[in-house]
Amino acid sequence: MNTKKRIIFVDDESLVLQGLQRMLRTMRNEWEMEFVDSGSKALERMGQAGFDVVVSDMRMPGMNGAQLLNEVMMRYPATVRLILSGHADQDLIMKCVGSTHQFLSKPCDADALKATVGRASALDAALQNETLKKLTSRMDRLPSLPSLYIEVVEKLQQPETTLEEIAAIIAKDIGMTAKILKLVNSAFFGLRRQIGSTEEAVAYLGLDTIKALVLSINAFSQFEQIKIGGFSFESLWDHSLNTAAAAKLIALAENAERKMVDEAFIAGMLHDTGKLVLASNFAEQYNEVFRLARENKREVVMAELDVFGATHADVGGYLLGLWGLPVPVVEAIALHHNPGKTIHKTFSPLTAVHAADVLVHESQMSGTGISAGFDANYLGELGLSDRPDVWRTTLRESTA
Repeated sequence: MNTKKRIIFVDDESLVLQGLQRMLRTMRNEWEMEFVDSGSKALERMGQAGFDVVVSDMRMPGMNGAQLLNEVMMRYPATVRLILSGHADQDLIMKCVGSTHQFLSKPCDADALKATVGRASALDAALQNETLKKLTSRMDRLPSLPSLYIEVVEKLQQPETTLEEIAAIIAKDIGMTAKILKLVNSAFFGLRRQIGSTEEAVAYLGLDTIKALVLSINAFSQFEQIKIGGFSFESLWDHSLNTAAAAKLIALAENAERKMVDEAFIAGMLHDTGKLVLASNFAEQYNEVFRLARENKREVVMAELDVFGATHADVGGYLLGLWGLPVPVVEAIALHHNPGKTIHKTFSPLTAVHAADVLVHESQMSGTGISAGFDANYLGELGLSDRPDVWRTTLRESTA
């Protein structure tokens, strides 16, 4: 059985295609690759043979990358769709929202391209659930990676970037700036003084927290018009904020390194994005989820399995994984209800988010089903069976 990933690369410049072929020669044992010089040729070839991934340049004559991936989405929704774009392509990028799984900045080096395609492939292998794939292929409202976040990340990759420069990028988006300042000055962060500018916010919160806020505010804002009985956008936002804060505190209590603490916070912010995606695309079915959870006194996640054959964690992990977020963050999102599925049996952002989600639900019980408890077997494998009471006390003291 052939287990190689089939990938088609599309670029109108022959020299670029030749460069890609040379750059990716070492991947021939893992990938079957084809290289074509136009969108029309790509569609013709995809009609003849199935491909797992399409990687397209943005600016091409005739059919540009945005048009190609829109067509691929309609014809072959299960194919992972990646775009290569220059910084001047912002207008075209907006036309790709919903049809592109991830943007890669040009010039793209071999390691970044390999890592992105590899990550997409690994997620695909981890989520070999045909029901999930069919479910996501039917969605027309998907969370898109905000161009503001892409710009911040690109700036951070440049040497000697200052906090002032990052703040200036964020300040260009008036709506995002307003939401960040409102959140920073809310009781959530408990500041003793008013923060009046993005520069102050960036300096106080740090870049990783700011990046997490940009991602999560953008993801939530795409779905804030949802009106579903039993589904409260505001409650989910509050739960996500509290879970992020709790995950960070739990990671700190376990003396985790700074990077892990930040990843726990980001994953906590985004862990329930799958609920937004399911509720916005399948409102009627999600009403049924809440009905089943209430009437049968079951967890919402089990009711989701009954109705969709997949859970919000599956959907969130699958879609947000294609954003190219760090693997520990994606793992925490995808497995926060089933942490025992991980092959990494040490404390990680997954541990922190799993614990935080359980503890926050304990204090935020609503009328929709029951809350899942700790995965005792998982905590036992990590040697952390005695820690939940410590974490509970830590969170209680932080809000006292």
